Parts: sequence; C-alpha cells; structure tokens
Amino acid sequence: MNYPSKIIQETVEQLSKLPGIGKKTALRLTLFLLRQPEEFVKPIAESLLWLKSQAKVCQRCCNIADYDLCNICSNPKREQHIICVVKDVQDVLAIESTHFYTGLYHVLGGLIDPVAGIGPDKINLSQLLQRIKHEPISEVIFALNATIEGDITIHYVAKRIQSIRDVKMTTISRGIPVGGELEYVDETTLGRSLQHRVTL
Repeated sequence: MNYPSKIIQETVEQLSKLPGIGKKTALRLTLFLLRQPEEFVKPIAESLLWLKSQAKVCQRCCNIADYDLCNICSNPKREQHIICVVKDVQDVLAIESTHFYTGLYHVLGGLIDPVAGIGPDKINLSQLLQRIKHEPISEVIFALNATIEGDITIHYVAKRIQSIRDVKMTTISRGIPVGGELEYVDETTLGRSLQHRVTL
C-alpha cells in the first residue's frame, strides 16, 4: 500500500502489531486519530505509557496490579481458602465477569508445552507451591484451557501439590469445548463449569 506520508505508514505499522489489528484496521484507526483534536489523542497516549510504567505483578497471585497486591488478593471478602489456577490475566477477567466465583486466583502466565520448549520453570509454579505450603488453602480449582497443554499442566501441577500436602483438587467441568480458549467462552457456560467442577 502506498501511504501519503511516512508518519502515517509508521503509525499503521505500530498499530498493526496489536493482536487482532490488521493493516486495514490500523489505517482506519490512524486516520481516525489524525482527525481528532490533541486533547482526545493525548490521554490515550499517556494512558499507554502509564500502563507500561506503572502496572505491577501481584506478589501473591501474579495477576496485574496497581500495588504489591491486586484488588482480589487484598479483598478480605474473598474466600481465602480456595485458589483458582488460570493460564493468564484474560482468564481471571473472564471468570470474574461470571460473578459465580468468590475465591482467589493464581496466574501461571502460560502452560507447560514440551514441544514449544516451555517447561515448569517457565511458568509461575514456584509461587503457587509456596502459597500451598504457607496459606490455609483447602481447594485448588484448575481452570485451564481444554487442550493437551492444559491437561499436561494440570497433571504436573497436581502431582507437585500432592507432594506438599493433601489439598482437594478440582477442574472446571468440560462444558467448555475441547481446544477452546477460556476468554472466548460465554459467561453462563463458564460460570456453570465453575459451579459443577470435577474432582481430580
């Protein structure tokens, strides 16, 4: 595509690096932003810089946080004896949107995938095991993708937890399609799968 200026071309190139944004959408966004007054565009740019410089990782559960603890871990009304283990932050948001779950989370930050060279040392497993050791956890819910990698991760993590102490371990029921990503599952299905979880 021939762009009318290098500035537009560079902006399109940068925006098209975002997931789900192709070159055509990036061009539409670029031209839209170009037509807006500076007071519209400036807060967007500032919020992106603020996001990158100020967002933290929760020291307890590895969720995204404003402070050392995220707003879920620091909420005394949450059930402190249940941990829901998820792949990433999008899964926390998906489960929270159901309003069915009131426990805590642990974000692994990925799944064990031997083919891709992702071993247990590449996910946030040691933090989870420390929580099992030192916190009064009575149940661990595995809410991982219904994929081979998800199943490998559940099997490995469950064995590591069993080696520490006896904790009830469950998985969300498989009303979620095999191969499906949690962030794309509708709220009702996800909520019901949490309510009807299966003991490992």
